Amino acid sequence: MSITFYYSPMSSAGRIRLSLSELDLPHEVVRVDLRAGDQKKPEFLALNPNGQVPALVIDGTPMFESVAIQIALGERYGVQKGLWPAPGSPEQLTALTWLVWGQVSLAAALFRYMANTSEYFQEELRDEKQAEQALTETRGLLRILDGHLAGRPYITGERCTLADLDLASVLGWGLPAAKIDFSEQKHLQGWLGRVMERPAVKAAMVET
Repeated sequence: MSITFYYSPMSSAGRIRLSLSELDLPHEVVRVDLRAGDQKKPEFLALNPNGQVPALVIDGTPMFESVAIQIALGERYGVQKGLWPAPGSPEQLTALTWLVWGQVSLAAALFRYMANTSEYFQEELRDEKQAEQALTETRGLLRILDGHLAGRPYITGERCTLADLDLASVLGWGLPAAKIDFSEQKHLQGWLGRVMERPAVKAAMVET
């Protein structure tokens, strides 16, 4: 087994870093300096033509898009380690659904809100109406997730999976950065705390 992980801090690559840590997979980390334009160099574009992180090379085959990488890691390594449901099981269908929902719906709305409010983005590009709409959408999606977590400790039930790690990585950073209060979502709050307290997750969060 050979895994090379192309990574940059404060990027969507962080989600893959959490999964690799939780799976305890030996891998090489290649730091991509986005400010220096490493992601636009020909050797990196050969791995990810989008010129973005993350990229992952598994046994010589490059992958990009974080959701695709999470699914591949889950199917290839996670089932045996109890971090991904068995193929064809109801739990697998649930994990796939919420993993994709987390990026296509929740993260999209959250980062659209941040793009129109946060100091991370240029002030002249912000739009107050867009921000209001995105915040309303984000709050609604948080209520949906909170409702799903009522009566179950993790996304698919009793076990934490890579779907939990992926969603928690988005919310654990995004909600504080966006300054969104989610104290009313008690189930979500408890779930996020459980995931972020996992030893492998804490270890990955402090790595540079």
